[in-house]
Amino acid sequence: MSRSTNAVASRARRKKILKLTKGNFLARANVWTVAKNTYEKGLTYAYRDRKVKKRTFRALWIQRINAAVRAYGMTYSEFIGKAAKNNIALNRKVLADLAMNHPKAFEAVVKSLQ
Repeated sequence: MSRSTNAVASRARRKKILKLTKGNFLARANVWTVAKNTYEKGLTYAYRDRKVKKRTFRALWIQRINAAVRAYGMTYSEFIGKAAKNNIALNRKVLADLAMNHPKAFEAVVKSLQ
C-alpha cells in the first residue's frame, strides 16, 4: 500500500499560521518556515510580557504614590511603613488611583498616618 498524506489537513494547518502572521514584514508573513518561527517567537514574547506587564504596572503605581506623598513631606517607604503599621489595607493600585483621581481621599489617608 502506498503512503498517503492528508493534504487537506496539512494545508489547513499552514493557512492557520499564515493567517496569524498576516501584517508581518516580507517573508515573515508569507513564507511558511519563516512565518512559523515568527509566530512561535511571538507566543514566547506574549507569555513573557504578561508577567512583565504586572511588574511595570506595580512600578508605575509606586512612582505615583511616591510623587503624591512627597507633597505631604513624606517618602514612599515611610508612607508604606506607616500604612502597614496602622493596618491600612489598601493596595498600591488603589492608593495610586486615589492619588491620581481623588486627591481629597488620598489626603485623608495620608493625614490619618501623621
